[in-house]
Amino acid sequence: MNNRINKVVTSAAVMGASFMPVFAQADFVSDSKAALELKNYYFNRDYRESSGQNKREEWAQGFILNVESGFTEGTVGFGLDVVGMLGLKLDSSPDNSGTGLLARSSVAEPGAPSYARRAHDNYSKLGITGKARLAQSELRVGYMVPDLPTLQPNLSRLFPQSFSGTALTSKDIDNLTLSVGQLDQVKQRDSTHYEDMGLTSQYGAYKSSAKSDEFRYAGGDYKLTPTTVVTYQFAQLESLYQQHYLGLKNSFKWGPGTFKTDIRYFSASEDGAALAGKVDNRALSTRVGYGLNGHNLSGGYQQQYGATPFTYVDGTNTYLFTEYQLANFSQTNERVWHARYDYDFAVLGVPGLLFSTRYAKGDNAKVIGFNGEGREWERDLSLGYVVQSGTFKNVSLRWQNASATSNFARDTNENRVILGYSLALW
Repeated sequence: MNNRINKVVTSAAVMGASFMPVFAQADFVSDSKAALELKNYYFNRDYRESSGQNKREEWAQGFILNVESGFTEGTVGFGLDVVGMLGLKLDSSPDNSGTGLLARSSVAEPGAPSYARRAHDNYSKLGITGKARLAQSELRVGYMVPDLPTLQPNLSRLFPQSFSGTALTSKDIDNLTLSVGQLDQVKQRDSTHYEDMGLTSQYGAYKSSAKSDEFRYAGGDYKLTPTTVVTYQFAQLESLYQQHYLGLKNSFKWGPGTFKTDIRYFSASEDGAALAGKVDNRALSTRVGYGLNGHNLSGGYQQQYGATPFTYVDGTNTYLFTEYQLANFSQTNERVWHARYDYDFAVLGVPGLLFSTRYAKGDNAKVIGFNGEGREWERDLSLGYVVQSGTFKNVSLRWQNASATSNFARDTNENRVILGYSLALW
């Protein structure tokens, strides 16, 4: 594992070294930018049924420093990005740890249950990315947080889940964006070390112990019209599974407002030695919405097909419309209706104040270890405000609340309060 990490860091360093003699007179410096993000995060999850750990509750402070260079002059431009993260424990106890905010011990406290692990007082991370640009194509090597329909890093805690690898994106053809890459390891949101990637177990449907150090993807987005985009992507986690994604997104004016449609289709099967077990899943996730005068109402239908649940890399989020705060409604054969309402208070003269609520209800689910029809529902609320001007400009405060009920998993209530501040250094 260390050899792979060293290769990534070495590659980034070599790319950086290649432009060092010329960076002083190039756009490497003049186009650079740096920002400091502060995030104060309180997390409380209450399991309303008493089996096992009945609460997770922690409070933490995070600092994220992002420094991005420009590119050197010439036909091929080179650059270097660096991100540093520091997390501090403000409040935590072994019995209530495991929120994903803080790194913690790998073993339980003496005489305590297996979940009772003490959080570290602080932890830090460093990400280095070398980059090269030719025309409208960009190659990135090293640390990355990709945004792919087949791989959605979890961004819901103090720090993002990240990966190491290589990615190439090209926009040289009008209306077409092509992307290809290979990732070799993952660093979880509350971890300080890289590890090989596995498949989310989905209540034991897949073997989470099976690992791979090769996640490959290739695909593209094509604009049929300025408001209509079709997307295809293929992804493969070596010897575990492969997945095809096809998406169609469209928006158009309808009366005084805007009507939007979004259709996402996935098809997955086992790959090579099938170390995680049989994979046979197809998923259709849809959403239609209408926006008018700050109001946005949307909803849709989703269903899983095949003999196994939805497939995605362990620790990541899905690209399903039912990726909610607590659940993602992705069990075998599960059917889901979902709805969402958003309101932007800028219409009432309060820019920066946003409210949203959403609800999803699933049934017909087949869950490993549960006899009968699996059923679940979840309701989420979010209220956030970002100061728009003055001394406290860019200070943000957000409250998120979720409640979920299921007949195959523990009922849960959750609250998150996040105080943030973003400061551009240059």
